[in-house]
Amino acid sequence: MTSKQSCEACSGTGAEPGSEMETCPTCGGAGQVRMQQGFFSVQQTCPKCHGRGKIITNPCKRCHGTGAVERKRTLSVKVPAGVDTGDRIRLANEGEAGANNGPAGDLYVQIHVKQHAIFERDGEHLHCEIPISFVTAAIGGEVEIPTLDGKLMLKIPAESQTGKQFRLRGKGVKPVRGGAQGDLYVHALIETPVNLNKEQKELLNRFNDSLQEGGKRHNPKSDGWGAGVKSFFDDLKFWSK
Repeated sequence: MTSKQSCEACSGTGAEPGSEMETCPTCGGAGQVRMQQGFFSVQQTCPKCHGRGKIITNPCKRCHGTGAVERKRTLSVKVPAGVDTGDRIRLANEGEAGANNGPAGDLYVQIHVKQHAIFERDGEHLHCEIPISFVTAAIGGEVEIPTLDGKLMLKIPAESQTGKQFRLRGKGVKPVRGGAQGDLYVHALIETPVNLNKEQKELLNRFNDSLQEGGKRHNPKSDGWGAGVKSFFDDLKFWSK
């Protein structure tokens, strides 16, 4: 980062080393002047010395009398767990140099959380999609899933469908301002096999034939959807007469 810092050559005074600043002739060193406006007397900052009470007759060659120079610095920022986009981290006295050789201000670091390749954040909760083979989805099994604490095995019940949600309590994000840790929601994504060879296709065809024999007992959603489509077209024929 680049910011204005107190000039080391003049120690922030703005005057060339070895020279002295003179008392402001306008305010007499008070830094303020009194202005008369009718019946009222108003006190304001001296326009000549800008409140310093002294003026620089021999400006510092390095900072040109400003008392500050731009300097590039690298800072380490400790990021607490649970921060989210929009949060700010305050670094006291790491801002720019104060006016008239005053204390430095504060630096505020604005947090922007990058999109993760696996997890999607929703406040203190996390979501992720896990591909599951159609065999595991049909007969059940276990799949390895990642969490913020490491890997664990998730039990997949038999006859799971795409979109089935598993909730892992306490495996989400711990809020930076305190409170209960969020949950991890795992969404099942049943994966259709690809690049099948001839033998595999034949096995699947025989398997599909055996499912068809069982009818809606094996494919309840498909059977119900087919009945709905048939009813839709029957209604169209009735109203078109």
